[in-house]
Amino acid sequence: MAKSNRYLMAVSILIVILLVASIVLFQYKAYLLLSFLLIGCIMLPMFARFEMKEIGGREIVMLAMLAAIAAVGRVPFAGLPSVQPTTFVIIMVGLVFGAESGFLVGAVAAIVSNIFLGQGPWTPWQMYAWGMVGMTAGLLRNTWWMSKLWGKCVFGFVWGYLFGWFMNMWIIVGNLESFSWEFFTGIYVASIYFDLAHGLSNVFFLLVFGVSWMRILERFKKKYGLFDFQRA
Repeated sequence: MAKSNRYLMAVSILIVILLVASIVLFQYKAYLLLSFLLIGCIMLPMFARFEMKEIGGREIVMLAMLAAIAAVGRVPFAGLPSVQPTTFVIIMVGLVFGAESGFLVGAVAAIVSNIFLGQGPWTPWQMYAWGMVGMTAGLLRNTWWMSKLWGKCVFGFVWGYLFGWFMNMWIIVGNLESFSWEFFTGIYVASIYFDLAHGLSNVFFLLVFGVSWMRILERFKKKYGLFDFQRA
């Protein structure tokens, strides 16, 4: 706990320093650059928590394999905007292996999949957004409603919208100099279809594959003693 508090304190101080530097050096004009730095600072504690765990080779191989599946899963669906199994895989990882594992797989899946689909200023935002999907799935996995299939579907549908709303912010932050409420509203109205498609695709994959994936991952976890440190 003391180490976690020190990391949080260090990140808080770093964020304050970055905000002050943005005022002195850029007069708040480097909005996108500053947002990248802030997102990076916010993600550091999660990566640090994962690094502090006593993780064996089997756990690393399992997470690398799941991150690869989540990343490659985007490629065949590239022609269908916002329809992909990536979020589904990340949710499954968080539910079975915990918050840190879910966050790591989500963040890695974003940057790896963009190797095929194109890197850009949206990549850090995707890393954080998908990481938060996995983290929240892990944090809520022991709640009574997440043990129900309908609860998982509601979670996936809601995150279809939350993911899209968060990703809209990088466009707004990158164009703050021309910001207006009409521009802000237009961005979010234009994303309604894509957010709905994302949410419905999450529900579809959870309904069709959720039970079998949970059974398979739980079997691997129990058979090979994966992530025993999270149950201690």
